[in-house]
Amino acid sequence: GVPDQGFFDWVDLFIKNNPSYTELSDRKILEWAEKSGLWRSKSQGSTASSDKPDMRFGVAMLDDYSCRNLLSCIAPTIKRNYLIPELTSNLLAPERKQVLQKFPAADFKRTSYVVVGEPNEEYKTYIHGLMLEEKQQQAEHDKAMGYPAKKKIKKQEETKKAKEAEEKKAQEGEDAEAKETKEDEEMKEGEDKKDGEEQDEKKEEEEAEAEEEEEDEKVELTEEEKTTNYRKSYLPDVSDRVLAKHFANFSLPSKEDGFDSISYVWQSEESCAKHLKAWVLEKKLTQRAEDLQPGDWFKDEWSKWQKLYQDWRRIQSEWKDPVRRKAMQNKAKGDVKKEDAAQEDEEKPEEKGGDEDKEMEINADDIEVFEVKDVCDLGNGEPLFANFAYEDWALLGTRYEFHLLLHAFKKDLNDVDRPSFSEAHLSFYYNRYFRKVFNIKYYGVESFADFLDLIKDTVGLDEKTNFLKAALAEDIPQADFVKYTEDHRRERQQRMDAGDETAKLKFSRPAPPPPPRDAHAVGSQGGGHGGHGSRGGEPYNRGGHMGGGGGGGGRGNEVQLGSLALAS
Repeated sequence: GVPDQGFFDWVDLFIKNNPSYTELSDRKILEWAEKSGLWRSKSQGSTASSDKPDMRFGVAMLDDYSCRNLLSCIAPTIKRNYLIPELTSNLLAPERKQVLQKFPAADFKRTSYVVVGEPNEEYKTYIHGLMLEEKQQQAEHDKAMGYPAKKKIKKQEETKKAKEAEEKKAQEGEDAEAKETKEDEEMKEGEDKKDGEEQDEKKEEEEAEAEEEEEDEKVELTEEEKTTNYRKSYLPDVSDRVLAKHFANFSLPSKEDGFDSISYVWQSEESCAKHLKAWVLEKKLTQRAEDLQPGDWFKDEWSKWQKLYQDWRRIQSEWKDPVRRKAMQNKAKGDVKKEDAAQEDEEKPEEKGGDEDKEMEINADDIEVFEVKDVCDLGNGEPLFANFAYEDWALLGTRYEFHLLLHAFKKDLNDVDRPSFSEAHLSFYYNRYFRKVFNIKYYGVESFADFLDLIKDTVGLDEKTNFLKAALAEDIPQADFVKYTEDHRRERQQRMDAGDETAKLKFSRPAPPPPPRDAHAVGSQGGGHGGHGSRGGEPYNRGGHMGGGGGGGGRGNEVQLGSLALAS
């Protein structure tokens, strides 16, 4: 059955209608142990579910599921009718086949019930009865808890009134003799009034009790509850972790699995297949791929980027040094002369004369960013990223990281129905690939939309699915990300020059790592990772996310692998 779509209620109904069947499941083992007097903690862990409940009995063979394994080996040797409602296993073809292998076709008729989509009337009547029973029990509980509380409040009010009356009498300073007659009259009137109030209160209390009793008799399902097809449980049918790991491989049973017959209880086979596909697709839009790991393509591209990124940082550092800048300019002149010499057969001598010794004067701001051939040399030795500040380097790294992540995700998952992911899963996948934490607050913005605006030339959002999408082709040269970053820097600079202070970026810088305690610590860390620059993007911190009755023998015995109920 589909998780949280009435699977275990259907199982209970099946056992109720077919008492000769014995249920083989973890929940029945738990029920059997509790009825045997074993104590267990009522609290359930985060991975607990109706399919795989936490045992927590303090008994080794129960807590480590050894008892379940033993029963699964013994059951096929006993001639009985069995129902096996293993929810997750019954939705996975390899595990279905594995279970059927334990029950040979010579001894058992192996049938699968498929319970999908809109339930039949028998099931609806059954769960509505359960819901009404739960509602009545809750009403009785509320009544039992409510009456003592009301009595306690009433007693407190009476005590308070009596105390106030005594204090009032003590404060009276008038002549006792003159007031005696008056007080007697007032007391008499007060007693008469009090008697009348008590009678009124008693009458109101009786009326309230009568109304509550009448309400108890009228407990019934609301119109909305009557349209409910599946009853909610305090535990999920399958834990989120297990569901995220397996849901993409869920499938309906087939004769190839080894079943002798397949019964579609609620809807036709065609409707079930459509329902399954829609359900899985909906889950793909909301669940993350827990087992996804970076592939070889990602590792190769990431390694290339890290080396290139460090080379660019080194070149910028050398350009800022006046001595090294002169050497870079001289080298650029030499390269120009060699290029001119190679083309001298195509050039006229008079066109070359006197230009060789001219100082190369190039204004980087006059050069069109996307026409630059070499981002490390604009022609005079100056790199395109010469004016990059901390924020520019950070955005450069972020642009490429998002570009690489989105393309690598698509390659590694290889699922046409899930080409990308939403903002909700970004932190998970970012940490999985880059092993560090992503936080938009490092960028000085409050919303994810504001963050995307900083790198809108590289990443966007799909309007239909709300998935992140890469704006650039997979094979774009890595140097082009420098061009996009420089273009963005110039645009911001122009806005700041015009007086727009909002164009100025203010990123939070991560705190530097603490210094080693001694020389030995320095030596032991010599082979460790570099700082944030070595990761290709700076504004991030490192991460560290059996009941039943008997039956006949021979071919007449059956083993039912639950029902595969898949609902959207």
